[in-house]
Amino acid sequence: MSETPVFSTAAVAAPHMLAAETGQTILAAGGNAVEAMVAMAATIAVVYPHMNGLGGDGFWLVREPKGRVHALDASGPAGSLATIKRYRDKGYDSIPPRGPDAALTVAGAVSGWGLALELAKALGGQLPRDMLLADSIRLAREGYRIGAAEGRNPLLEEAALFAAPGFAEAFLKEDKLPPAGETRRSLKLADTLEQLAHTGLADFYRGDVGREIAADLERIGSPITRKDIETYQARVVKPLSVELKHSTVYNMPPPSQGLATLLMLGLFHRLDVKQGETPEHHHGLIEAAKRAFAIRDKVVTDPHELTLDPASFLTPAVFEKEAAMIEARRAAPHPPRPADGDTIWMGCIDKDGLAVSYIQSVFWAFGSGCVLPATGIHWHNRGFSFSLDPKSLKALEPGKKPFHTLAPGLAVFNDGRVLSYGTMGGEGQPQILGQIFTRYADFGMALADAIDAPRWLFGKRWKEPSATLKVEGRFDPSLLRALSGYGHPVEELAKPYADMMGHAGMLVKHPRNGRVEAVHDPRSDGGSLGL
Repeated sequence: MSETPVFSTAAVAAPHMLAAETGQTILAAGGNAVEAMVAMAATIAVVYPHMNGLGGDGFWLVREPKGRVHALDASGPAGSLATIKRYRDKGYDSIPPRGPDAALTVAGAVSGWGLALELAKALGGQLPRDMLLADSIRLAREGYRIGAAEGRNPLLEEAALFAAPGFAEAFLKEDKLPPAGETRRSLKLADTLEQLAHTGLADFYRGDVGREIAADLERIGSPITRKDIETYQARVVKPLSVELKHSTVYNMPPPSQGLATLLMLGLFHRLDVKQGETPEHHHGLIEAAKRAFAIRDKVVTDPHELTLDPASFLTPAVFEKEAAMIEARRAAPHPPRPADGDTIWMGCIDKDGLAVSYIQSVFWAFGSGCVLPATGIHWHNRGFSFSLDPKSLKALEPGKKPFHTLAPGLAVFNDGRVLSYGTMGGEGQPQILGQIFTRYADFGMALADAIDAPRWLFGKRWKEPSATLKVEGRFDPSLLRALSGYGHPVEELAKPYADMMGHAGMLVKHPRNGRVEAVHDPRSDGGSLGL
């Protein structure tokens, strides 16, 4: 049994303790949950660069104490020069994952911070911007210790990553990533953050910082133009939601795969599984995920190009129909799901009950690998999700947003509890979210136990020939034998805690006494702190 940390009034959870410390500091100074999260987002963009950065995207779910839920889409579109013809003329059959041609979408995260601060102010926030960014600036300038997770797993397309413009100078030492614990400084990034603190976050797009970003992107051959950056703005969107027997669960609309996380929960609850950690529990989630992904892949695209309403799939009729297709003791065939992607999720709930679920990413570890020399920003490779097939739902077009794996979760229980939860894990995020949510919400596990318990992912790693049900090495052998007997291709991992199973976190505010339970993943370098 793991002990869940409990805080009197407010708490944060993050995959790096320096980000958690920043959030705790802002809460202690009187900041609200949104202000704390902006500060945490800036800090973790510095100290966890393999997972996220200023050159990436983000998605926000924010619930006011009186019940209103806000969703902020801070994902960027493809650049004006990012055409299928451009990539075909260069000899590509698909979007490359590393280098300048992978740096093809605008980075939306910083615009999302700005939009979030507008919301924070409307909700009573008063802390100055330089205070919110102070920790990130100090850590970038004075240095931070490299986290253990950064060098733990092999890097995909490592040679191309190391050869990307600016990467070696920013991140390598003697042609290798430095070991955990060594100090890294990012002086150019510190200057950029200081400029944003003084002049405003919009400077990233429409000021001196934006001009330097655009010039560097043009210099390395990215298809993003100055106008693409100048005209970008994060936007408020309507969250998706589903009503379950005990709660209402929220997630993001397209281009996020939030639809899949809600479909998975809706389908699973129609199976009426009675006991957790049984073959029925895990088989039901696996099969629900397969059917959810099949719907997702027919629906989710750029929000301006949707031909089907995502909310129309989150109905009792759809859940009944899809759940009826799940066989109780037989695994269905399904196309393999890639399980790659690096991301951070963080949560915060303040003393007033304002709750935030936030996710920020550069997609693959270190993104495109391109580090812009004038600003020290490393750019994401989210555009790798595009297809060069013009008939595909994910076909590349200038101004179009790519499919997004990012899917932050938030739930409000019928008894008044508010849950902020999420994970990293690429396309596997819905599977991880389904496991931790049902363990807590349906089967009564404590938060820490729900996060600590072994996980599985159905999918395949980069360039693996076929999909398997990958499981951490702590499951009951009898459960694995049962799943194998149902037809699941079980692959037991040597690691008891595997990074590919996500860095997840959960926070719950209790209405009776105002206390907040908060926990972050033992698979990460983080934890929870509070007041």
